[in-house]
Amino acid sequence: MLAGCASMAPPPTLPEPPVPAQFPMAGPAVEAGAPASAAALAWSDAFPDPQLHAPIALALAHNRDLRAAALRVQEAQAQRRIQGAEAWPAVGASIDTQRARVPGDLNASGQPIVSSQYRVGLGLADWELDFWGRLRSLDDAALHNEMASAEAWRAAALSIVGQVVQGWLALRELDERLRLAREAVDSRNESLRIFTRRVEVGATSRLDLAQVRVLAEQARALSAQLAQQRAQQANALALLVGAPLPPAMAEPPADPRLPERVVAPVAAGLPSQLLADRPDIASAEHQLRAAHASIGAARAAFFPRIALTGSLGTASAELDHLFHSGSRAWAFAPSVSLPLFTAGRLRASLDLAELRRDMAVAAYEKAIQSAFRDVADALAARRWLADQLAVQREALAAQSERARLARLRYDAGSAAFLEVLDAQRDLLAAEQQRVQTQRALLSSQVALYTALGGGSRVLAAAGASPRP
Repeated sequence: MLAGCASMAPPPTLPEPPVPAQFPMAGPAVEAGAPASAAALAWSDAFPDPQLHAPIALALAHNRDLRAAALRVQEAQAQRRIQGAEAWPAVGASIDTQRARVPGDLNASGQPIVSSQYRVGLGLADWELDFWGRLRSLDDAALHNEMASAEAWRAAALSIVGQVVQGWLALRELDERLRLAREAVDSRNESLRIFTRRVEVGATSRLDLAQVRVLAEQARALSAQLAQQRAQQANALALLVGAPLPPAMAEPPADPRLPERVVAPVAAGLPSQLLADRPDIASAEHQLRAAHASIGAARAAFFPRIALTGSLGTASAELDHLFHSGSRAWAFAPSVSLPLFTAGRLRASLDLAELRRDMAVAAYEKAIQSAFRDVADALAARRWLADQLAVQREALAAQSERARLARLRYDAGSAAFLEVLDAQRDLLAAEQQRVQTQRALLSSQVALYTALGGGSRVLAAAGASPRP
């Protein structure tokens, strides 16, 4: 009879995705050799550089935000167990004893009476028969809340992976920029030594020496600034990882150049795939289903509540007769309660549940739109940053040639040293900008992988569960 109780929750219909059917700038099969979905590509395969494996593994094991997300999953699991227990009768054992004295003027004999009563039994307290599916709806809501928490943990894990890679790229960018700045410092210090000697022998003016000194001091200032940024970025990455960085990352490497690619090729696919591949969208969907179930519980509250209370045991006025034949005692007290007047509380509870359902619909649609934008932004960045990097490489080659020719013109006496000063200053700026753009292009590759729910299917198929 209980299994046949129907839920009063409305059908959990999902709205149509409020996004176009195609990603902008996705093109056909974006990259040859790309898997059918980024969600099927585990992070260990997506990031082939072995230097990244250790910090990602450390972050997944020690990041405190991820640990808090795991604890929220366990909290939701406990809440579901509590809610699920409401559908079962609560049976308890009891041992009662009572001894009382009644004065003589309160009984017919006129003599005081001392009486005793002993009882041992099992009791069933207020077990609700879920005819209208109220408890089932609440259990469904708790189940979907638990699943939403698990998906939120997976989303946090994927986000942590992306943040670690982005932090590593930022660190490598600063390493390469710092290398270029220090090379500029060495070169300009040598120029300063040469011009100092020229001034001493009267071969050049003190103005040229001052200009060379300005150039050297600017390079030193940039080097110090980049060293500070590098130390702060390492601290931020250590906080993200939640443990000391591996020695290979704590100090600048011997060759700090950025790689040409940091992520294996991935295909953008269709926006409809995001509904299955993005854990944050799956979490919003479960929250929407939980809101639908809560409406069923609010509707069932309008109907009669049927509950059973009973006990079975043995009772006697003498302790040694407690288990004799004929001492059996039982009680059975079913109850039916129907709300007649609640001052609008039940109606308001139903309205609140429906409003929360509408809010969950809006949150679900917003999650889809945000995911679509994440992918679209990553595709646009990958498309245009590649063009910018090509232009900046050509501009860097032109600046290098300009600096070389300016120095030759100065040595031949055809130009003032100010021309050399401007050319070398612009060359250093072009080198710095090229590194920044290259890192931005690599970051767009990482952003695309994470925006497509990279590795989420592998994580779910492996039965990954959050551990605090």
